[in-house]
Amino acid sequence: MKALAVGGMPDHLHLLLSLPPNVPVSTAVQLVKAGSSKWMHEQQGTRFEWQVGYGAFTIGVSQIPATVDYIRNQAKHHAKRSFAQEWKMFLKKHGLVEEED
Repeated sequence: MKALAVGGMPDHLHLLLSLPPNVPVSTAVQLVKAGSSKWMHEQQGTRFEWQVGYGAFTIGVSQIPATVDYIRNQAKHHAKRSFAQEWKMFLKKHGLVEEED
């Protein structure tokens, strides 16, 4: 796999990965989480744990530049709304949660 963009905030991380067709998303996430946890332990001498879940979405090739820009500008995005607010809006936009009354 190849990392096209990596960035985030203190409470979350965004990765844009290019995966070979034979690598399931769950395997890629497992490798990233395990490798980064090991690195934190070795380099920082601290215990680091990821949350249990994750969100993964596919994009088209034409969406790569906008997605890279979004990932690189997280501080700017979250100056307007929190991660929780943005995540909820994203899920609603894509029909992944019910609208609240």
